Amino acid sequence: MIFLGPLYRLVAAHYAAHINHFPLIRLIFYSLDKTLLYFLIFLALRLFYLWRRHRLTRQPAFWRRELYLWVLVIYLLLLFSLTALRRIYWPSQFWAHLQLTHEAINTTPFVETLKLAQGTSKFDFMYNLFGNILWFVPLGFSYGVRLQDNQRWLPVQFLQVYLLGVGVSLIIETLQFLLSTGIADIDDVTFNALGCLVGFTVYLGWCGVQWLWRKFKIQVK
Repeated sequence: MIFLGPLYRLVAAHYAAHINHFPLIRLIFYSLDKTLLYFLIFLALRLFYLWRRHRLTRQPAFWRRELYLWVLVIYLLLLFSLTALRRIYWPSQFWAHLQLTHEAINTTPFVETLKLAQGTSKFDFMYNLFGNILWFVPLGFSYGVRLQDNQRWLPVQFLQVYLLGVGVSLIIETLQFLLSTGIADIDDVTFNALGCLVGFTVYLGWCGVQWLWRKFKIQVK
């Protein structure tokens, strides 16, 4: 780790022997460190590109769009670091992990989830179920922000969000299979797509609250 190494070693020295799922904490540190590194690289390249194209401006609308892009990049970097690229830090390590193991694919729905539910550790079940859903909530929400001026029929928008969740999840599961960094599981795709729909629903609720607040302010005036 480049940035979080000292902090991780301090946490590991005090808590590694007392936390049963400490490897998950290590994965979080590792993923955050990777995310920070590659976001800084992206940010430098992005600002250089905007400067070369003479697109840098002081207009607030421009920086709001840029901030949205930066947050989205951070989210996607962290998402892929926690899932498909969990043992890969540098691009050269792709080839070292490139293996094909057909045993690492589960195409039967809910088999692995039921096994985890019946296991001794409920944490694994909770993380597999709710973790896969929660990690995709920001994707559905951000897609709603992107479609805020879209006039398509609402069920069509839900279909778009669902297909987005399935598509991104399939990319992650394919990389996990190719790089042997996890089990490619159909349940993950199902829960990820559900998380995307939840995120979009939260966005619609947020828009509804904003609309009610504006209406209330107008009535008060």
